[in-house]
Amino acid sequence: MREYVLQIARQARETFYQIGQASTEQKNLALLSMAKALRGHASKILQANQRDLTAFDTTGKSQALRDRLLLNENRIEGMAQAIEAIASLPDPVGSGNYITKRPNGLRIERVRVPIGVIAMIYEARPNVTADAAALCLKSGNVAILRGGREALHSNLAIMEAIHQGLQEAGFPLHTVQYLEKVEHEVVDEMLQLAGLIDLVIPRGGESLIRSVTEKSKIPVIKHDKGVCHVYVDASADKNKAEAIVINAKCQRPSVCNAAETLLIHKDYPYRQDLIQALLDHNVKVIADEEIRKDFPNLQAATEDNWYTEYLDYIISVRVVDTLAEAIRHINTYGSHHSDAIVSESYGAVQRFLTEVDSAAVYANASTRFTDGGEFGLGAEIGISTQKLHARGPMGLESLTTEKWIVYGDGHVR
Repeated sequence: MREYVLQIARQARETFYQIGQASTEQKNLALLSMAKALRGHASKILQANQRDLTAFDTTGKSQALRDRLLLNENRIEGMAQAIEAIASLPDPVGSGNYITKRPNGLRIERVRVPIGVIAMIYEARPNVTADAAALCLKSGNVAILRGGREALHSNLAIMEAIHQGLQEAGFPLHTVQYLEKVEHEVVDEMLQLAGLIDLVIPRGGESLIRSVTEKSKIPVIKHDKGVCHVYVDASADKNKAEAIVINAKCQRPSVCNAAETLLIHKDYPYRQDLIQALLDHNVKVIADEEIRKDFPNLQAATEDNWYTEYLDYIISVRVVDTLAEAIRHINTYGSHHSDAIVSESYGAVQRFLTEVDSAAVYANASTRFTDGGEFGLGAEIGISTQKLHARGPMGLESLTTEKWIVYGDGHVR
């Protein structure tokens, strides 16, 4: 197993030195070829995805989780369009935001350069394969991808299209590699390869994130769980509140930017209507005692519920006395991913946006917008919930680092 992983990592390192200086035009040509190949392989990808779905259906897991795995023609077209969007974005490699000439005559510049070899470990969603490949390529990096076994056939079919696009554009196939072996030992061995791999990005459930961060000898940027909140303030508009809460919870509940907890100010006058709207959308409501005074048949919330990422049609609901209490709850129980306030009070909105310690904070908008495509990044390789070196949706710039360039003329210190 170690030799298998070592060979892939060495191939990736050698390829990085080959493509690190590829021009923007060359990279964009490869991306457009990849998008074209995805469309050409659509029927084959859908057949592979059906094999994965058939196997998934024997597990008894929820339909919300099944939706993460599902591909259809629209989603494949969305993957291709995301790659084309990445091709249209400015190339971060070589860009600079600092140039100075020192009193001694030295000229100093700071420019962005690729990180190197990036390993991506993820679960369920096969579109991540295309997104990660495209983002790494445009930012000058080489990718080693490892998706979950539940999406193996879908991912391999997508990889076939990616490799066709790379080949047609004259790029080495090792620019994007996929770990086909499904044994956990493959990942464990890869996480020891500091020096060959520069960065690991895990994207998935809490157990995956914990395992990778504990075992890795390589720097890790975490895409942690999404315990996202919507706080409905006393001044919230009724129509806005219902639309935002329903969208944040129900539009696609299986993803990390879906709302998992609803906080309602005690003076919000339409509380019962809001709870009823959730119930009408077949959401299971787990509520505190204040909510259960009006809805006694609801399940009572415990401390653990406030920490829970359901990824399903389930939501925890709590009434708070003040804005400060809502902020404190979010900073205590949340995962610092995405949190929203619905309010007509400018002061309340500004305090929420300032004091909530999350990667993305919203005023009168759904948390479902935390997404690389929605933020104008083309796509994302993950949503970082940590503070170094990237935070929030990670696009092209997040996959580069900085290099200092110093011009002298015989200078000595």
